[in-house]
Amino acid sequence: MTLKTGWNCSEVIFDLAGKQVRLRHLEELLAAPELWDDQARASEILKERGALLQALEDWQGKERQVEDLEVLLDLAVEEEDHKALKEVAGELAKLVETFWDWEIKLLLGAEEDPLNAIVTIHAGAGGTEAQDWTEILLRMYLRYSERHGFKSETIDLLPGDEAGVKSVTFTVSGPYAHGYLKSESGIHRLVRISPFDASGRRHTSFAAVQVLPEVDDRIEIDIQEKDLRIDTFRASGPGGQHVNKTSSAVRLTHLPSGIVVSCQTERSQHRNRELAMKVLRARLYDLEKRKREEKKQEMQESQKDIAWGSQIRSYVMQPYRLVKDHRTKYEAGNVEAVLDGDLDGFIEAYILERDEKKELQAPARANGR
Repeated sequence: MTLKTGWNCSEVIFDLAGKQVRLRHLEELLAAPELWDDQARASEILKERGALLQALEDWQGKERQVEDLEVLLDLAVEEEDHKALKEVAGELAKLVETFWDWEIKLLLGAEEDPLNAIVTIHAGAGGTEAQDWTEILLRMYLRYSERHGFKSETIDLLPGDEAGVKSVTFTVSGPYAHGYLKSESGIHRLVRISPFDASGRRHTSFAAVQVLPEVDDRIEIDIQEKDLRIDTFRASGPGGQHVNKTSSAVRLTHLPSGIVVSCQTERSQHRNRELAMKVLRARLYDLEKRKREEKKQEMQESQKDIAWGSQIRSYVMQPYRLVKDHRTKYEAGNVEAVLDGDLDGFIEAYILERDEKKELQAPARANGR
């Protein structure tokens, strides 16, 4: 599998002069009639052009905002207008957050970082308690996606026996969704007084999270039909009469690798197969990437991180309240806010920990230290 294009979104966040030169080059390519004979190539160039135009527009908009604030600040100081000074301070704080987000994007340089993400959560041992924890994590990531303007879509969901979710796979679509969410891969541990225990005892639950890039058409994954076994079955759980009474659910088995994926959330068998293929391509890409990097020390550390029983983060609600990431040591005391999707501090700490530019200082977070 190879990348069809050499451009990377993380290379076009700043460098205004480089953007403008590249944009002029793309405009020349788009003006050539022969380009449109290759629709795939034309689509690729249009996508890059759109990203460049958006980046330039964002930067120019922030430049105008800074200039306006400078004028407002001068007037406020001259007239001793405290209300205006407070307004300037508030707008500056928003700008600091924006520029910090851009700096974080600069650190997301892996080829798959700009892609959408495919997230799978599996309940650990513990029955209903672990399945409830899986559902809580699912809501946490859906709320995070909503906060950041990402679109989420459930591909496969297996309900728990009494409550919660045994396993779920969903996509998160948006710029750098995988780059941000890849920090969540690993074991998540919950300590709380169980709502399912009549004696009110404290329980510890585990769930495993896997985050893969949604492989797009820039990455070639060759899947032969002869290597696939395709099974159809009736969808389980709630979903309406049509879903449950027809064999609309699809299970794909990739025979050479043994990878099995399924999808049962759509009414159409064709649509379920399409979504299942999307997950299969992502898992095959991840498998190939791991093979290429298995000799590297970084890959060895990553495998240790996601091993079952080696949690990456603990969410403690009893006897004290704290969420702690065991890799970066980042902590947050507002457990409810974290479970409601406030993961920025944890994700940024992970990105900085994995990058050489650790001297960057994040804006103050309400929930972090």
